Amino acid sequence: MITNRSFYLVLFLLFAFNAGRAQVAAPQRPWNARWIAAGNDDGTQYGVYYFRKTITLDRQPRSFTVHLSADNQYKLYVNDSLVSAGPARGDLGNWYYETLDLSPYLKAGKNIIAAMVYNEAQFRPEAQVTLRTAFILQGASASEEVLNTGKTWKCTRDAAFMPVPGFYFAASKGQLVDMNKIISGWTTIQYDDHKWEAAAELFEGKPKGQSDGFAWMLIPSDIPARERSYQRIPALRNAQGVTASKNFPAVKSDQVIPAHSTAVFLLDQSFLTNAYLTLIFSGGKNAGISISYAESLFDNIAKNGMRKSNRNEVTGKDFSGRKDSILSNGTNGQVFTPLNFRTFRYIQLLVRTEAEPLVINDIYGLFTGYPFKQHATFNSSNNDFQKLLDIGWRTCRLNAYDTYTDCPYYEQLQYIGDTRIQAMVSYYYSGDDRLARHALNLIDNSRLPEGVTLSRYPTHSTQIISTFSLWYIGMLHDYWYYRDDSIFVKNKLAGTRAILDFFSKYQSTDGSLTNTPYWTFVDWANGKDWFVGAPPRGHDGSSSIIDMQLLWAYQWAMEMEAQLGAKYYADLYQQKAARLTAAIKARYWDAGKGLFADTKDKKHFSQHANALALLTGIAEKKDIPSICDQLLHNDTLTQCTIYFKYYLHMALVKGGQGNDYLNWLDVWYNNIKMGLTTWAEVSDLSTTRSDCHAWGSSPNIEFFRTILGIDSDGPGFNKIKIQPHLGDLKHVSGEIPHPKGKIKASYQLAGNKWTITITIPPGTSGSFIWNGKTYALNKETTKLQLDQ
Repeated sequence: MITNRSFYLVLFLLFAFNAGRAQVAAPQRPWNARWIAAGNDDGTQYGVYYFRKTITLDRQPRSFTVHLSADNQYKLYVNDSLVSAGPARGDLGNWYYETLDLSPYLKAGKNIIAAMVYNEAQFRPEAQVTLRTAFILQGASASEEVLNTGKTWKCTRDAAFMPVPGFYFAASKGQLVDMNKIISGWTTIQYDDHKWEAAAELFEGKPKGQSDGFAWMLIPSDIPARERSYQRIPALRNAQGVTASKNFPAVKSDQVIPAHSTAVFLLDQSFLTNAYLTLIFSGGKNAGISISYAESLFDNIAKNGMRKSNRNEVTGKDFSGRKDSILSNGTNGQVFTPLNFRTFRYIQLLVRTEAEPLVINDIYGLFTGYPFKQHATFNSSNNDFQKLLDIGWRTCRLNAYDTYTDCPYYEQLQYIGDTRIQAMVSYYYSGDDRLARHALNLIDNSRLPEGVTLSRYPTHSTQIISTFSLWYIGMLHDYWYYRDDSIFVKNKLAGTRAILDFFSKYQSTDGSLTNTPYWTFVDWANGKDWFVGAPPRGHDGSSSIIDMQLLWAYQWAMEMEAQLGAKYYADLYQQKAARLTAAIKARYWDAGKGLFADTKDKKHFSQHANALALLTGIAEKKDIPSICDQLLHNDTLTQCTIYFKYYLHMALVKGGQGNDYLNWLDVWYNNIKMGLTTWAEVSDLSTTRSDCHAWGSSPNIEFFRTILGIDSDGPGFNKIKIQPHLGDLKHVSGEIPHPKGKIKASYQLAGNKWTITITIPPGTSGSFIWNGKTYALNKETTKLQLDQ
């Protein structure tokens, strides 16, 4: 609940919030602050709690550093300014805290430090681990310990907040706020808190590694503050029961809903977004307000179920979405903002008044997400390319918060299969690798004693997609190849060994996997005998697709062990890879069809198996052209969805078909034709559940890696390989961020001659490959004139 009434003050707070979250070095001494909570409260129920402490300073300090965390989540205010929100989600053995410098918000004289802590209990997001409601703040030095949490803090619970249970969401549920019960002004110095009780002390704060952790083992957050930026809603698509102002809601203006009436507004952000929606309203004692959020509208739910068509169309459509509800207390300037951000393109605002009219004063959003910045550019005369890249980047932005997520509307969970692709987009399009490193840490922490990781993390329930553990090894290998951070990777090798040891328990004598346990999800494919994303298996429980994923993981692990780990493991994985390669060829190769089958009986064939055969290098050189041709034109193969096309396209490029890349983008153009502003979860756009899955953003990699040809040619990205696949393009250029600067490539065709300019960062070297010939890149800028 934001209590500030002024729009300009809200804007000021946004900038103050971002500035206040600058990270400072973690403490090296034990904490003496205590975790605190409300007294006579077991801390396991849904609730919103406020904590306050007043301090008096002789002068404004030059610095005032504190460390803080909470369970589930907090918002910290200093002198009525929102300074921080968190913590980043982890687990009880790795509970994150933020480090802040509060000095910009402090002043000489009396200061109030206040925190909202909320616990969504059984209604919390699936990604939220919890022990009980609690808050902790520790001063970084003796002079700052005046703010340490303990009995000197006061606390109360705001009874205005209740959950709104709805249909299944792994993300947070809606909330009901009764403004008649709301506590207002509690972040201000003027607020009278004499009736508040002293906070109850729980446990000592325990930084991880300093002692046994029987509660939360605290570690410093390694990611930056989340972005919050002001975002107007541009369009009113429909209004019922009231005549709306001409420019509402794009322009702030009062909308009056008369007494004893019902009004419904359908608002359109015009693109999907994640935002803290803010509604400011006045009057309307006991009026009921509901704010519902949807990615898209539906085609007559009673007749067609949750079928979707063009996302831009609203006429004749049904609205269905998650909901927040508010009961007005009749005063002026009431403000509602949900505890968590909401994902929406469409908003249905419904107001039912009682004896008094209600006035909607304003409605707008505050976009939020991980603060990625775009540092890649792709230049051509085709505007459709930029639209593809912009939509892909928006999809990635909406699926990055304090973790990567699979989808922002339904789940907000960091699945490994999604995350591997998202991390690659981050390297190519932003250059910011902090969230990828954070994800690798979290996934490594999720590994069970038997060796396999969870499918997603953090999470408060156990779901295992065993095949995703293999993609984790690929993600670690990607990081090793595109970032010069060998110590980090080396420290993760024990985890890769545990994963591969887990799979070894299910290998037959020839190395093939049989009856691999847990969910063996590969893709949401619709082929024969595919079951909830898992590929078909033979009578002995074997699958070529799972075998090939294991083979690829052996190859990645072997490379990392050879340079960073132990020779024993490098040799072991080489032997296991050789044995498994022979088994795959013997079991699954169908010479008559010229394809690898999915199963030993050779009754199932897919793009997936044959793409992996190319990527793992097990296909014979003479068979590669035919395999590629069938991958492109044999419709009897089980087809990859938008997600697995990442691997399909990589395989086709490796098979020598890269110049046709721009002809493989039909599913992405279909998304655009259907009015989507982010990439849908699956290729069937009428039945897809989620309209926003970043695993479909592979063009934001391949426009640079495949078309411009920019790629790493060894660990650390210190060696660069540039091998363009320009197709019919004649004028194209672009650049990507590199850990040491930027890589730029420009290709301009005049007549039969290409003018090619390549720029690489200082301290790197590389090679440029053109028509089978290699040219050295041994200076920062290389210019070439080459035949077409």
